[in-house]
Amino acid sequence: MGSCFSSEGGGSSRRNVRTVTTQIPRAEEAESTEPVIPEMEESVITVEASHAEFITNLGLERYIIDVRHYKYEDLCVATGGFRADRLLGHGGFGQVYKGFLDSTNQEVAIKRLDLQGQQGDWEFVTEAVMLSNLHHPNLVKLVGYCDDHCQRILVYEYMPFGSLYSHIHDLPLGQQPLDWSTRIQILLGAAKGLEYLHNKVKPPIINRDVKCANILLGEGYHPKLSDFGLAKLGPTGDRTHVSTRVMGTPGYCAPEYLMTGKLTVSTDIYSFGVVMLEVLTGRIARDEGLPESERNLARWAVNPALGPDLINSVVDPALQGQCSASRLYHAFLLAARCVSELPTMRPAIAEVVKTLDRISKPSTKKRQFERGGPSTPARTSSNGNQAQVQDHVEGS
Repeated sequence: MGSCFSSEGGGSSRRNVRTVTTQIPRAEEAESTEPVIPEMEESVITVEASHAEFITNLGLERYIIDVRHYKYEDLCVATGGFRADRLLGHGGFGQVYKGFLDSTNQEVAIKRLDLQGQQGDWEFVTEAVMLSNLHHPNLVKLVGYCDDHCQRILVYEYMPFGSLYSHIHDLPLGQQPLDWSTRIQILLGAAKGLEYLHNKVKPPIINRDVKCANILLGEGYHPKLSDFGLAKLGPTGDRTHVSTRVMGTPGYCAPEYLMTGKLTVSTDIYSFGVVMLEVLTGRIARDEGLPESERNLARWAVNPALGPDLINSVVDPALQGQCSASRLYHAFLLAARCVSELPTMRPAIAEVVKTLDRISKPSTKKRQFERGGPSTPARTSSNGNQAQVQDHVEGS
């Protein structure tokens, strides 16, 4: 059967090469390059439209998808026929399998997207375009794709330590939880990946699905952001936001985005703040099994009604005694700022990176924090409570 992806050439080594008007910079080029990416809008088409028509309607011919094309048969062999015991996990649009490519002697993660529904097409095309052009140490690498037999399959580098979610919320019996230093380094690396998307790419890219399950861990627990199927290009010129259909994961979505569908880079900051709170508290972003007042982590963890020993009452017991009260204090305050209900009160990603970097270096952070560095939040907040939260933390 033929490919459903409009492309030229054949064989397992062919690449999609089209006229391109821009190139997203590699990390080492980001400082001196400011590329401009043409707007890529979601197309309104019928579900019956062919895959090729969908891609044409997206305007994909303006881009290069510069990764290898794989035959469906090759990926079947790599996964043992997509066997159940090769399944690594599954999401809203498909399943991820562990595979091995004999041609390159390489372990890979192979995401097979569901064949039903237009959203799967959009995720496939968006992720293929984004990740084949994005290059940063803290973004997962796209190895290739497959569209043979009308399949929608993406091939990624294999991340042997799984997701941050599995280490915080789903730790196998007998395995030691992540220590304080490792957790902060993971958060710092993930923040650097977001900084690249927000500040080094023009227009910025809004991930729109930052969560623990989408932060994957390589050797040495090196973190990489993954899953760009919901990503959107950020506003340009005089535009302050991008209006779009609300999508994401409950507990991670910023309140203004949920209410209005208006998307900005601060939407990712909110989601990252929730991730920080998960790492610090050991709780999931939204737990329906808890009382209503405790279900939403972002609201519960910064609730001043918890009393003066706020930090001790919310910190993950596995972290007890591993770091100073000062470092816990500043990490919690940074997370609280990120989940502020007012977008304008959230820190920019560059400040998040700088603060996490300082928290990770106790030899220098003490003097900086005592001088009242930029990590110290203002005593005003989106809901009128953040100043009280700070007072409670300072008194603990």
